[in-house]
Amino acid sequence: MLRALTSVLLCQLVGEALVAATNMPLPGPVVGMALLFAFFVVKGGIPSSIATVGDGLLNNLAVLFVPAGVGIMQHASRIGSEGFQLGGTLVASTLITIGVTGYLMRFFMKRGQPASGENSGDG
Repeated sequence: MLRALTSVLLCQLVGEALVAATNMPLPGPVVGMALLFAFFVVKGGIPSSIATVGDGLLNNLAVLFVPAGVGIMQHASRIGSEGFQLGGTLVASTLITIGVTGYLMRFFMKRGQPASGENSGDG
């Protein structure tokens, strides 16, 4: 269990280091998560020990949001002065995400359907 948690945190650390070394415009944890995902793809699945750690983190996700909430409250005056722009950005990005997700879902569902001339399995 400790080895799995160390692996997850090590991926985050490597992501932070890559971002710092290359000045990528991405958060380090996102790069680390992409590295972890690449590891899972190469490995062919998620090891059970890392799955257990992930489940434990998800079960306590509310506690992990406390530092983010504190950080937001430290910038409450800025949120007050830029609230309209922030709200508009959140609404626009949500609508764009829903639209892209719907489009991709329709694209992949059409792609997965058999062609009209293929055997439909009725027979």
